Amino acid sequence: MQNIIKKKEMGKSLINIALFGLGRIGQMHAENLLKHQSFNLRYIYDIDKKKIQKLSKIYNCDGIKNPSIAFKDKSIDIILIATSTSTHLRFLTQAVKNKKIVFCEKPLDLNLKKIDKCKKLIQKYNPKIQLGFNRRYDPNHNGLKKFLKKGKIGRLEKIIITSRDPAPPSFEYLKKSGGIFKDMMIHDFDLARFYLDDKDEFNNVFATGSNMQNRTFDRLKDFELATCVLKSKKGVQCIITNSRHCSFGYDQRVELFGNKGMLISGNKKENDIETYNSKSTNNKSLLMNFFVERYWEAYKNQLDDLSKMKNKKFKPLAGFEDGRISILLAEKAIISTKSKKFEKIK
Repeated sequence: MQNIIKKKEMGKSLINIALFGLGRIGQMHAENLLKHQSFNLRYIYDIDKKKIQKLSKIYNCDGIKNPSIAFKDKSIDIILIATSTSTHLRFLTQAVKNKKIVFCEKPLDLNLKKIDKCKKLIQKYNPKIQLGFNRRYDPNHNGLKKFLKKGKIGRLEKIIITSRDPAPPSFEYLKKSGGIFKDMMIHDFDLARFYLDDKDEFNNVFATGSNMQNRTFDRLKDFELATCVLKSKKGVQCIITNSRHCSFGYDQRVELFGNKGMLISGNKKENDIETYNSKSTNNKSLLMNFFVERYWEAYKNQLDDLSKMKNKKFKPLAGFEDGRISILLAEKAIISTKSKKFEKIK
């Protein structure tokens, strides 16, 4: 409550928000919302009633057991959806029908047909939807786009994205994740599209995957290692490599190659100190080991965008269609691993 009072003392007209989902991502969003000067976290909802009761006290907000309370409350401006993937489209549709702005975590759904059906259903409501593709908001990844637009490397010809997690998620998570292409590489598909110009789009996809260390992925018919090659209508090539494990931390790198130069967004480390002594030289600190730490600035910038969504003319960096196309690319990648050839996208 003290946080809300401080915001009001600053003369801010607060944006009322209802948060659905109190897992790891949901709690991170809650903490960021409480720190942000534009938002009032009004409601929280989760299927776990004990979690609602506990966190509503910590966040000084109302815990609700029925999401319709938030949908029907006219004072609520935004519904933030961070629940399990299978519930995303249902909550999104209800929010749109009740004239709410929506922030939805990725992916929209694991099934493209369901996404297309939802798209047709909500179009008449002229929805305002922001997708949780946080990497577009990372200062360095986003900076590449700005430099690209300024012509720093001339014509974009090749995109290389490396994305490696420190360790695989739990077996229970993996069972429901949709696999490496829909759960992990989906971020990279979106980021690669972000760098294409507005008139370009990927229309060819080839993908391959393998398991060398953890046979759990064989049981799930999934991969711990995956590589994808994409080609755009204008000829831009993209190579994406993913790994569910990385011994040296959270490895996140982007390289853009053009006919006049190259741009690189590298890893972030715990600090930039270099150590020199009698046994070794140029020793650097380890990479950040968790996505929340690596992309904390991106999550903050994402909320800055969300705070502008009440402006009718404002468009977020990532919207519903970006979520739809990322799943389309993922599905084509999965097909390619079986056909062992490039798959065309119409």
